[in-house]
Amino acid sequence: MSERFNQAAADWDKGDMRQNIAHAVFQTITSRVALLDSMNILDFGAGTGLLSFKIAPLVKSVVGIDLSEKMLEQLEAKNSIHLQVKPMCRDIVTQPLDEKFHGIVSSMAMHHVEDTAALFKTFYHHLKRDGFIAIADLEAEDGSFHTHGNEGVHHFGFERNGLRERIEQAGFEHVRFHHAYTVAKESGVYPIFVVTASKKR
Repeated sequence: MSERFNQAAADWDKGDMRQNIAHAVFQTITSRVALLDSMNILDFGAGTGLLSFKIAPLVKSVVGIDLSEKMLEQLEAKNSIHLQVKPMCRDIVTQPLDEKFHGIVSSMAMHHVEDTAALFKTFYHHLKRDGFIAIADLEAEDGSFHTHGNEGVHHFGFERNGLRERIEQAGFEHVRFHHAYTVAKESGVYPIFVVTASKKR
């Protein structure tokens, strides 16, 4: 899977769709979660940093984690003396970090993760007390969203009740779903949600 993303990295930010999704996800997250300048945030599946660099000005630090080295090279190239996101190429499910975060965000990465139950347990482990998650992905769809094919796609979106159960089983509470954006393609319309939850005290 990472090889496909490596090949796509150079052109990833071109066109409006991904830019529009990142903007809508950011707007939804900031309307539901208070981002403070004391916070350390982890962006899971950060890619080229489309979401990371929107969040970075509002918080203390952002770590952008991804499995694609080429995507992270694109992210790192956006760093400046005034605004930085720390890139990290790592699978945190199999190689957890020593660091804990105030919040974990993600945009359109979860459907590429086969074991989402393990993913949410990993998220829980990486959060400080009272930490939050804000995860954006597709509502359940018929597999037609990815026009390039479904290699590396483990879920055709998510049904909310099933996802809620997995999140709660990982230990989270206050699970809430929020509509963020709808992608319109020739093959159909594809709603995107942001699910927020908090670590139990």
